Amino acid sequence: MPRKPTKCRQSPRHLPLTFSPFFRTVALVASYCKASHQIHESTFHKKSPPNAAGNRIINHTLEEKSEESESSDEDSSEVVAQADFAFFDPKPDDFHGVKVLLQTYLDNKLWDLSGFVDLILGQTTVGTVVKIEDDEDNGVFSFITVLNLGRYKGHKCIMELKEFLLGVGLEKDVKDALRLLLGEEAQNVGLLVSQRVVNLPPQLLPPLYDALFDEISWATEDEPTEECRSSFCFKFFLLISRIYKHKNADQRKGRRGDIDEAIIFVKPEDEIFHKLSLWSFSFPLHTEHVATHELRSYRLMGLVMAIEAGKVSTFRKELHSLIDEP
Repeated sequence: MPRKPTKCRQSPRHLPLTFSPFFRTVALVASYCKASHQIHESTFHKKSPPNAAGNRIINHTLEEKSEESESSDEDSSEVVAQADFAFFDPKPDDFHGVKVLLQTYLDNKLWDLSGFVDLILGQTTVGTVVKIEDDEDNGVFSFITVLNLGRYKGHKCIMELKEFLLGVGLEKDVKDALRLLLGEEAQNVGLLVSQRVVNLPPQLLPPLYDALFDEISWATEDEPTEECRSSFCFKFFLLISRIYKHKNADQRKGRRGDIDEAIIFVKPEDEIFHKLSLWSFSFPLHTEHVATHELRSYRLMGLVMAIEAGKVSTFRKELHSLIDEP
């Protein structure tokens, strides 16, 4: 069924890469753009369904203005750079870029990551890869997809992913809830996988998630077989992500006057998902990471969340509100 092309224009804004008050400062310090870079123009053009080349394109025209001035007496220099981010259907030559973004998806576990990437790239009707349009390097800056845990249950990578999640040391009630989604309810569960470079413009997030959930809806009507169509009729979404948790978070509950937050969400959308989640749990990670001075009191943790599909419309509204509103 043809989908009507839509266009939207977003007014110029400057946004940090995350929206937790404390982590906003951390992000601005850590970002390679530094404080001198300002996003002053953003334009989205969305075309759907796929064009003749099999690509859905959303152009995000991003101009960055950099000014350097040490004193009012010295001349200032200005450099304007432009990057057009486009949304594409996954394809085989994205393999390396997607794999790089997933290197620590399951912490430091040795697992069939290549097989997992193959599943992502093999599902072209639901899923998006973000690249710079007409970039010779064909670098992948972000991707998002949803994989049905029941449909792919026989694949080695999915079996290893389930084994990893059940082995992170959970309380019995949480493990029972997780085991249910990974087992009996697997056919109704979509593993939502969203990875990106740290400095991807946050203005891309609303159209990226809108595209994903629209494609899921369309797939329930447009897939060629009943089996394929039903595989996108999700009741739950399962997410694996990361947070920074204060090393003394448990002792800090209920305290007043604390400047630092107990939990810092690395991805702004995760705070919304967490609020809407049916249940969630965090677990320690073993992957080495470089902590900034601002994060010296925090520990990087894994985060797993289960979200009911009925909460998606609320999530989409809140994500737009978080990022689009001035």
